[in-house]
Amino acid sequence: MQVDGGLFGDLGKVPERARLLEASGYDGAFSAEVSSDPFFPLVLGAEHTERIELLTGIAVAFARNPMNMANIAHDLNAFSKGRFILGIGSQIRPHITKRFSMPWSHPAARMREYILAMRAIWDCWYEGKPLAFEGEFYQHTLMTPMFVPAELQYGPPRVLLAAVGPKMAEVAGETADGVLAHAFTTERYMREVTIPAVERGLAASGRSRSSFQVACPMFVVTGVDEEAMANSMGAHRKQIAFYGSTPAYRPVLEMHGWGDLQPELNILSKRGEWDAMGDRITDDILNEFAIVAEPKDVPRLVKERCGDILDRFVCMMELPDVDQQREFVQAFKE
Repeated sequence: MQVDGGLFGDLGKVPERARLLEASGYDGAFSAEVSSDPFFPLVLGAEHTERIELLTGIAVAFARNPMNMANIAHDLNAFSKGRFILGIGSQIRPHITKRFSMPWSHPAARMREYILAMRAIWDCWYEGKPLAFEGEFYQHTLMTPMFVPAELQYGPPRVLLAAVGPKMAEVAGETADGVLAHAFTTERYMREVTIPAVERGLAASGRSRSSFQVACPMFVVTGVDEEAMANSMGAHRKQIAFYGSTPAYRPVLEMHGWGDLQPELNILSKRGEWDAMGDRITDDILNEFAIVAEPKDVPRLVKERCGDILDRFVCMMELPDVDQQREFVQAFKE
């Protein structure tokens, strides 16, 4: 199992952080489109590392058009000498329409076309095929030599698609190189919904599971002492509650008989009652969504829960020094 560590925060500190992740044995360093651009940290990460893969987990696809994304992904992959992985997701409608002021409709169908459009653009650049993509949502039919990138040695980057619902997971299996399961998932949901949907998509595209990666940023409640553990537990209750308030994620709760919790959390979120939301996450819910353990036990429990279906573990936890971090990462590979 590959393990990825986070590359966030002050851009001035990113080079040191990237070197630390590589020295600790991580397979990848990931950024995310939360409060800052997801690509800038990876440019610095590429410059200051040699081995580690660099991935967005995730960049918001529908905030950009396929040409924008194809250009950015090409540049990062070329600059990193083939180490970039483009992780993209749809986000939810309010963010796309109200935060990014971009169109929203039929997210799974739009995403399928989005990825196919990027692949058509890359086929034009890397294989010299005419650009003639005409879909329902995107049309790309103009590409003159002036706009073809010069550095084509490393080819197109791999694409991971974030998915919660079965329709998006099926699109991932059909068009992407991997699926990035949402942290707001459970082992049962992954096995009964996500993986079967991916397999349907793979079958439709005539590909095998061996050529496809399943990645997941699982919640991990841990700490080096009781105070740190308590802080981690409180923060994760709030995070799970925040995701649980989203109507699109209700099916995950419903699978476990907690569907009625979603509208309750949604009402509290609109009131800004974040602490009260966290209080609604019981121990049973927390343990279903998160690994709750001391740091030394986390790798074993992750592997026991989903080691047979997970190829990449996107890790959000931190340990005090490089030696401890290296031992932690190595435990996933034993």
